[in-house]
Amino acid sequence: MYMSDSDAFSWYMEGDPLLRSTVVSVMVLEGTPDMDRLLERAERATRMAPGFRHKVVQAPFRLANPRWIVDEDFDLTFHIRRISAPPPGTLAEVFEYARQTGMAGFDRDRPLWEFTLVEGVEGGRTALVMKMHHALTDGIGGMQMAAYLFDHAADPGALGPMPDAPSPRHWSALGLARDAVQHNAQRAVGFARDCVAAVPGEVLAGVRRPATALRAGTELLGSVARFVRPVNNTLSPVMRDRRVTWHYDTLKVPLETLHDSARSQGLTLNDAFLAAVTGGLLRYHERHGAVVGDLRVTMPISVRTSDDPIGGNRITLLRFTVPVGLRDPVARMHRIHESCLVARHEPAIAYTNAIAGVLNVMPRGVLGAMLKHVDFIASNVPGVPLPFYLAGKRVAEWYAFGPTIGASLNVTLISYAGTCYVGVNVDTGAIPDAAELMNCLRAGFSESADMVVARAVS
Repeated sequence: MYMSDSDAFSWYMEGDPLLRSTVVSVMVLEGTPDMDRLLERAERATRMAPGFRHKVVQAPFRLANPRWIVDEDFDLTFHIRRISAPPPGTLAEVFEYARQTGMAGFDRDRPLWEFTLVEGVEGGRTALVMKMHHALTDGIGGMQMAAYLFDHAADPGALGPMPDAPSPRHWSALGLARDAVQHNAQRAVGFARDCVAAVPGEVLAGVRRPATALRAGTELLGSVARFVRPVNNTLSPVMRDRRVTWHYDTLKVPLETLHDSARSQGLTLNDAFLAAVTGGLLRYHERHGAVVGDLRVTMPISVRTSDDPIGGNRITLLRFTVPVGLRDPVARMHRIHESCLVARHEPAIAYTNAIAGVLNVMPRGVLGAMLKHVDFIASNVPGVPLPFYLAGKRVAEWYAFGPTIGASLNVTLISYAGTCYVGVNVDTGAIPDAAELMNCLRAGFSESADMVVARAVS
């Protein structure tokens, strides 16, 4: 199975360390799961979700996108580790370990995931640190893959016979080259067939409504240009430098609080989330005596369909500006809603895989120009409304830390069992005072609660 152009995009761009696409999740468990039971469940998961056993190979001379093949030397014990938390065993030590493993690259001769069970966390808890490459899966795909590892009850009962393991196949360089040529030929035939099928309808539409067709074509070209245009400067006057060191931090807020603040304005949870983040960034700039207007955000948008296989990277990255300098949180939330609405309806979204294919053959500096001057990344991952369990132990908290891929920080929200868990990954070159930033972000999220209280009083 070959990578899509979008998956290959996240794979190739790692030639620049600032654009590394590693995703780390931390789940805090109530108690210590039985290791034998965990390994048995993980073995089952790797057989039901093939991505867990696939590694990446590249055809000679990059004749085609990288492809996934079953790892002939798959070793589950390499991918699932077990360590003890450093004393005193606080969550801070867990997040520090997660940060260190997140900054480390993958062994590219093995499947692109590593899970580490951290025992001895204070309060009799453990933590599962899950590290995956973005080419393996996006947030929603990760949820799908996790469904094979986790349960909705402490004791789910018999799971049935163990599925067969996928059969590996040895690939020679010549075999990879031959298969790549065949793959490209099949893609070309498919592309030609789609064009032939589409041309009569497009021509007929153009004849019947030439002005409409011309306008649609012009809008598409403009949208594609916005997708790929280089960005040569950051909008933030403060968060400008970039380094290859990260800092992980967290906060949490009741899901109902964000929902209520959004509903009070007839808006969405994502609008409330972005309003909270921008409120924090406004305060951070003010603490540094800086005036800020709009900031440029990258927001992952899912393009996954019901026909897509489990896993994979079915997202596109939208870059657009949002109002940060607007002091009124209600007005700011409405402006953010308008900006998101425009971005989500970009005509080029339907062609993101083709756009990624073009970018994959362009010089690496083009990718850097597109991503390294983005001010921040914000990602809202649909979570799970009810508690779930790992080898009999309840998951109490769940945080995700997305890669910065050239931005100054990545703020990722996962909603789980009534709480929004927010993981913040900070580029310490752009933001050397991460503790100050976190204080500002907490104040930004507190604005949501204040909006709900104000509405109740009025």
